[in-house]
Amino acid sequence: MNKDPKIVYADIIGLPHHTSALHPRMPMKDRAAQFSPFAALTGYEDVIHETARLTDARVELDESQKLALDERLRELMLSESPVIGITYFRADRKKQRGEYVQYAGRLKKIDALGRQLKFDDGTCISIADVIAISSDMDGF
Repeated sequence: MNKDPKIVYADIIGLPHHTSALHPRMPMKDRAAQFSPFAALTGYEDVIHETARLTDARVELDESQKLALDERLRELMLSESPVIGITYFRADRKKQRGEYVQYAGRLKKIDALGRQLKFDDGTCISIADVIAISSDMDGF
């Protein structure tokens, strides 16, 4: 029964469209959803974005820079609640590197034992992460 495909099509072109007696017609909006794109690799876009995100390497201070920071911290211990600006390293949660962040606030306490700077708003910054301390707030 090899029929020519043109003849087969011609045989059915005039027939009415089939409508199921058991199943209702699918609404047009649901039919369109069948053809919408899908993410074959779920999460791949997030991985690409995370890989492209840039981070900084932690800078190691030399001895003279460390001494200058220690001197600045001693000065701050003698001040009452100074408003200061801090530049410090914040480690990234997903990568080995991180970013340098600037923070400004009123210093509440220098915890020498815990090696932390504590501010009025509850922020705590590790002294080991600090690379610069400024009381000149114009630069922040």
